[in-house]
Amino acid sequence: MSGVEFNCSPTIIGSMPHNDPAVACAQITHYLRDIPAWPQLPKRSFLENMYVQYSQEFPGVVVDEAGKKIYVNRNQDLNQPLEQLYSAFLENKADGFAIGADYAAGLHHFLSLDNLSPRVVKGHVTGPVTWGLTVLDQEGKGILYDDTLGDAAPKLLRLKAAWQERKLKKLCRRTIIFVDEPYMSAFGSVGMMLSKEKVVGLLNEVFGGIEGLKGVHCCGNTDWSVILGSDVDIISFDAYNYAQSLSLYPEAVKKFLDRGGTVAWGIVPNEAEPMLKESAASLKDRLEEAMAPFTRNGVPFRQLITQGLVTPSCGLASLATEEAAVSALELLTGLSDLLRTRYG
Repeated sequence: MSGVEFNCSPTIIGSMPHNDPAVACAQITHYLRDIPAWPQLPKRSFLENMYVQYSQEFPGVVVDEAGKKIYVNRNQDLNQPLEQLYSAFLENKADGFAIGADYAAGLHHFLSLDNLSPRVVKGHVTGPVTWGLTVLDQEGKGILYDDTLGDAAPKLLRLKAAWQERKLKKLCRRTIIFVDEPYMSAFGSVGMMLSKEKVVGLLNEVFGGIEGLKGVHCCGNTDWSVILGSDVDIISFDAYNYAQSLSLYPEAVKKFLDRGGTVAWGIVPNEAEPMLKESAASLKDRLEEAMAPFTRNGVPFRQLITQGLVTPSCGLASLATEEAAVSALELLTGLSDLLRTRYG
């Protein structure tokens, strides 16, 4: 568990609306000096789609850029690539599972920067639940429901996270890796046939490849008790639209904080219209309202601030322009400055 005092420092989830990785990195590192994150750029290329970005070297994977599709062809002979994946996993050898520059231009540009002095650097990888339910076989079934492929998926993502973290450590020895799990908002629904134990096991398998702080981001309603039952250090949620989603689990959150966990409050909207209506002061008020249920349950307000990060509600690639992303970053840093000035 982290036990790190972030004091509502700002960072981002990851995606940006840019095409040029240099511009995206320059804006991120200008505003987020303490905890910069590399930008995922899905508008630049289909290869930067969050489901495609980490798919290289997965047995049988087919990426159709023209048709904007990714799937696994089980008709191929998968024995050798599966053997290579399992061997790398067992020996913790991530070098053969790099994230290519075509798949993550923002990451590779970020790694080339030599003018940073961050407190922590942040990376991200798509989570095993989301990846395994989104990447289908040729018959349209999520690979997570295939015994062989479903077992291989978290091992691939663990190696991708480990490779990425080792590269990020060259910029800063302290790291945060978020595991992005938007599909966890469907947990418990008829369409998701996964138990709590299965989800926790999948997350922990990916976490096993991460030496630094391990985060989970889910931007919708979910059963947070499941995620809090894993080895997670940071939970990240959309506090702007779904503040109540976390407050439904006050005891679990209290235990998480008491053992040193961090909550990343996604309080800055990632949509242009609501962003125009907000200021640092209004978002401070909204954040304090989101924190109130926990203080009523015995969590000291000071602890929520000390063990808090502030972020956008989700990725910023949803914004139409780069200027809008800059506005979000300005709101984010303005809010963080206001909180730290007010509460020290």
